[in-house]
Amino acid sequence: MLSYKHEPFTDFSKEENKKAMADGYKVVEAYLGDEFPLIVGGERITTEGKIVSYNPANKEQVVGIVSKATQEISAKALEIADEAFKTWKKVKPEVRADVLFKAAAIIRRRKFEFSALLSKEAGKTWIEADVEVAEGIDFLEYYGREMLRLKDGAPVQSRPGEYNRYNYIPLGVAIAISPWNFPFAIMAGITVAAMVAGNTVLLKPASTTPIISYKFVEVLEEAGMPAGVVNFIPGSGAEIGDFLVEHPRTRLITFTGSRDVGLGIVEKSSKISPGQIWIKRTILEMGGKDTIVVDKGADIELAAQSIVKSAFGFSGQKCSACSRAVIVADVYEQVVNRVEELTKALTVGAPDNDEHFVGPVIGGAAYKKIMEYVEIGKGEGRLVIGGTGDDSKGYFIQPTVFADLSPTSRIMQEEIFGPVLGMSKAKDFDEAIEIANNTEYGLTGAVITNNRMNLEKARDDFHVGNLYFNRGCTGAIVGYQPFGGFNMSGTDSKAGGPDYIQLHLQAKTTSEML
Repeated sequence: MLSYKHEPFTDFSKEENKKAMADGYKVVEAYLGDEFPLIVGGERITTEGKIVSYNPANKEQVVGIVSKATQEISAKALEIADEAFKTWKKVKPEVRADVLFKAAAIIRRRKFEFSALLSKEAGKTWIEADVEVAEGIDFLEYYGREMLRLKDGAPVQSRPGEYNRYNYIPLGVAIAISPWNFPFAIMAGITVAAMVAGNTVLLKPASTTPIISYKFVEVLEEAGMPAGVVNFIPGSGAEIGDFLVEHPRTRLITFTGSRDVGLGIVEKSSKISPGQIWIKRTILEMGGKDTIVVDKGADIELAAQSIVKSAFGFSGQKCSACSRAVIVADVYEQVVNRVEELTKALTVGAPDNDEHFVGPVIGGAAYKKIMEYVEIGKGEGRLVIGGTGDDSKGYFIQPTVFADLSPTSRIMQEEIFGPVLGMSKAKDFDEAIEIANNTEYGLTGAVITNNRMNLEKARDDFHVGNLYFNRGCTGAIVGYQPFGGFNMSGTDSKAGGPDYIQLHLQAKTTSEML
């Protein structure tokens, strides 16, 4: 692979970086509340239907308003993307990659603006926003280089009198359905992976965070992307999501979101529509119920710090978040007590400065669901800390820890997607791994141990796509820890890894007799 090094994170202890972030907020505040159109074939389209994006830390504040795509406009966008594919697929891979490299440079120059927009629209703290923008830049840089690696295909054998080639060609029109919890990095990653491979894209962002997607498509245009290659069509899943998934000209669906929606996409995309001449390909990432296992003899401070940071970073709204800690009995009380102390020290509040570790949850529906799980937890285990929320101004929930839970309790089994941690005791390491594997998911996990044989046992037996030793279970870096999971966590498509671009291509063999 061509040389690649991930984008550095910002040190907010430095005054110049605090000032730069404040300047980023000023840029964003200049367009707060503005209306944004659809982008279809490069044309700006305004519709009567609107989607309003609110600041989850200040629910009265409108971040922006976007036009809402209808089925009619979606059909037009698909037709335009289908037509654009005929020319885009023939553009040299080097040129397609150059668009990504230029876009990365533009975002790097506007890094604090994009971080501030993430803070306003998704409720991200400064650090979480900065890391996400860096990840988005990483996707652009990494996937561009990956396409350059794949552009000449792969070597195959030729016999005397023949010459064989094995090349990769693009698929067609891709539907990119991006999530609200990483509305910049994942949105950018799934969009440009399809695009740099020579496909055209219909981008349908999450309805809670559409403004950052609009700003990203503007960057792609500035970077030289031709009209019609990426089309911005926010809209409701019921109205246009199913329509696009089922359309006969759709060739690829790439999705990050909930298990239930992902399974619905699998089902709908598997049915052949009239006029459809291919089997649609799906790339799905669908969530997790992730566990940190703590062994006896482990570093207690490392274990507790890893659990708390992984559980409560971005208010637990990551598919990789530690929502379960399974601790061997010998150290159980020590770990629970230290987790309680560390959690008590966390502050919750609006992310307008870098004072708070925990910001809001994304909105009213999420707040209601998480608080319902808090009540369930009170009946299933011992409430160690937290258990309260305040939605008077924004959607804030105190980091909540339940201990002494049965491994089969709802808190230990169901994806809550909020700042709620469940803790269970295991009699030994073998039982801890059994408990870690007892959900339908298999995304991330971590093991804190100083026992080499137990570490190797976990490497073999802990069934997750991303397994970390002696660190937390969040924070995969593009090109370093390719990301994707097993079982109901998705298709293990490994975003930011060496196989990912190939999922957006198909292989063609040509053989010439000499």
